Amino acid sequence: QVQLVESGGGLVQAGGSLRLSCAASGSIFKINHMAWYRQAPGKQRELVASINRLGTTNYAFSVMVRLTISRDNAGNTVYLQMNSLEPEDTAVYYCNAEILTYTSARFSPYWGQGTQVTVSS
Repeated sequence: QVQLVESGGGLVQAGGSLRLSCAASGSIFKINHMAWYRQAPGKQRELVASINRLGTTNYAFSVMVRLTISRDNAGNTVYLQMNSLEPEDTAVYYCNAEILTYTSARFSPYWGQGTQVTVSS
């Protein structure tokens, strides 16, 4: 069984910073890419940033420069450093990872439970 546990969300004023963390645990053989998505009220879930095993990153245009995704050396924890936050960044942020377990033959997507980020103006 695999779990993705997020932490670090909260309430912050516009211009402030937050750092989200997501730790993957369980019967994990290998993790391919890891990513952060977000879903604002009434909107579809959207990709914010992703990072692969080589450290190559990809960002949504709206968050470039302000948000930075990173991954620990073991590769099982992903971070999202969020600076210069704007009210438009308010959403539930979800961690996503493509994982190969010891009992599966292929990589499968896994999701965290989500963490709320609220930016006040």
